[in-house]
Amino acid sequence: MEALEIKTVFNISIAGFSIPITETVIISWAVMIILICGSLILTSRLKTVPKGPQAIMETAVEFLNNFAKDQFGSFAKFLGPYIGSVFLFLLFANIIGVISPVEIKAFGHEFMPPFMIRPPTRDINVTAAFAVISIVLVLVFGFAARGAGGWFKHLLHPVPMMLPFNIMEFGTRLISLALRLFGNILGGFVLMNMIEGLFPVGLPMIFSLYLDFFDGGIQAAIFVFLTSLYISEAVKVHEG
Repeated sequence: MEALEIKTVFNISIAGFSIPITETVIISWAVMIILICGSLILTSRLKTVPKGPQAIMETAVEFLNNFAKDQFGSFAKFLGPYIGSVFLFLLFANIIGVISPVEIKAFGHEFMPPFMIRPPTRDINVTAAFAVISIVLVLVFGFAARGAGGWFKHLLHPVPMMLPFNIMEFGTRLISLALRLFGNILGGFVLMNMIEGLFPVGLPMIFSLYLDFFDGGIQAAIFVFLTSLYISEAVKVHEG
């Protein structure tokens, strides 16, 4: 299916190497620009007594800070902003496809849009990269919280023979994080393309409420929740 291809938009040559710039890269940068511009706008006119968007923003930040403090303890000031940023990026990346023009074939007429906007999280490279970052954070902050001796001792918990299984757990968690997000977003994307092909007008808007907005938000929340859970387990030093 052509819709599943990750297309190369152009190439950049550096020191004799050709680096492909795919649509995933461009849309990912577009999502980042949207988030940066949105944050600058929301924080440009802060007032002492918050109301409207500022009140909503401050409530969300307070919730994030409390969540990070409960999960990560003294590491909250480092991990809180990261968790919030990842959630916002994945949320917008998952739902950005709703603003894409669609191909319409009806009554002998055909409309071909000049471009398509596809969620970058349907690319396994994106979800795998986020999964790698999550596992690296688990290792780094787990080591920082427990120290060298405590971290290696944790690998032998509850009995020394569990060492290979505890090491394998990092790999299974990485694969699980990457494939869960990738599979759900790709599945929803394929299903929406099938619906748009059969019923180009009306019905796609209804299904988009679930497949794009609801499911996209749920998948972003699940990824962040699991990442937080894994890091929280790593930084909490158990007694005994």
